[in-house]
Amino acid sequence: MIQSIWGKLGGAGIGLALGGPIGALLGGVAGHMLVDREGALFGRATREVIFTMGLVALAAKMAKADGVVVDIEVAAFQQIVEVPEDEKERVRRLFDLAMQTSDGFEAYARQIGEAFSEEPALLEDVMDGLFHIAKADRAIHEAEWLYLRDVATIFGFDDDHFQRIAARHVLQPDDPYLILKADRGMTNDALKQHYRRMAADNHPDRELARGLPPEAIKIATERLAAINAAWDRIAAERGIR
Repeated sequence: MIQSIWGKLGGAGIGLALGGPIGALLGGVAGHMLVDREGALFGRATREVIFTMGLVALAAKMAKADGVVVDIEVAAFQQIVEVPEDEKERVRRLFDLAMQTSDGFEAYARQIGEAFSEEPALLEDVMDGLFHIAKADRAIHEAEWLYLRDVATIFGFDDDHFQRIAARHVLQPDDPYLILKADRGMTNDALKQHYRRMAADNHPDRELARGLPPEAIKIATERLAAINAAWDRIAAERGIR
């Protein structure tokens, strides 16, 4: 069983080591921070810290931008990130602190984008996490949509790429084909092979094997479910068995 990466450790020290707006946010939560599964202070923990803290910061800034009740978004965040009961109040504190910081969301997005510039799949995980939080109130509002698109642009995703990510969360006319990155002109056999490759490439086990944090694996599980649902719809429409 994958253990939570929340732990009790000196936040200021790791904040200074990490640097940037995410490091400053960590430094502002004295005495608490994220650690890796072995409890090490540095090394592999940094990757998980950037992913999870970046998701906290961007979700908080999104809440500030659209005025949605923060409790809803905190609850949605906790559906993605494994947070022990006695640490949930600290997550709320992190949201509050991130909302109050002078750094704009662009600074957090740039730090995450630079940290994972060689891993676009992990940046997609962050986007999927943000979409999950944005739709917590059963609607993605215009301010949230613009915010998400801006974050995707900072991550280096063009509009087509952003629309494919969005299609996993928002119903659109061409939803299933957009999710599968498939053309409607493809034959049934070609579509089936394409779907199988996508399902294999996006399987959570691949992320687990790459040593990614539990949060990325949870998001990958949700993404695979969207891919499977898209295929089921196409198969039903085409009568593919």
